[in-house]
Amino acid sequence: MITKKVADVNAALQGVKSGMTMMLGGFGLSGIPENAIARLVALDVNELTCISNNAGVDDFGLGLLLQKHQIKKMVSSYVGENAEFERQMLSGELEVELIPQGTLAERCRAAQGGFPAFYTPAGYGTEVAEGKETREFNGKMHVLEYAFDADYAFVKAWKGDTAGNLIFKGTARNFNPNMCGAARITVAEVEELVPAGTLNPNQIHIPGIFVQRIFQGENYEKRIEQRTVRQKN
Repeated sequence: MITKKVADVNAALQGVKSGMTMMLGGFGLSGIPENAIARLVALDVNELTCISNNAGVDDFGLGLLLQKHQIKKMVSSYVGENAEFERQMLSGELEVELIPQGTLAERCRAAQGGFPAFYTPAGYGTEVAEGKETREFNGKMHVLEYAFDADYAFVKAWKGDTAGNLIFKGTARNFNPNMCGAARITVAEVEELVPAGTLNPNQIHIPGIFVQRIFQGENYEKRIEQRTVRQKN
């Protein structure tokens, strides 16, 4: 059986260069590829275009890349928790493309499925649609959106096997599944890596055909983006 397993995060990110376009899974701080992001910081690559639902927080997630000005452009749907992101965007240091969340997910999924483009009603009549082709379907106007074209997709799963099959846990099953297979190379980091054939086929969320490299991650912080507690009576 073909194995997708690589030794570690260093091997998993082989070939990464400055100027590349990358997808990074996660929602807020849930299910982000922490090991891959840390390695990107260490590699000191720059001029990156990052496609991610959001940009982490100031000192964690993609915020670490923003601190070192390694990101040239962010393609996101939500950026409200990162003050450094806001500063760079308002100062013109960072190029930003804001996309409706559903459109962001669908542009990933279109790339995954091999569809070059699709029409969606989201964003019609707003700044999102400026300069884009529009068309009416069944009396409703739609905007033409193109599938993403990315070099790498970095995703994080709870469990995987050496064939690349993945299982996500809880809300970490967010943008991660749609990004698998949506780039030229998909790198999956998992909390637990098991031999092929170990996982129950009925529980697999993403088949290994969508993954090119897989490794077992380590030292996950799993931070909570916002913690709200009630006062003791």
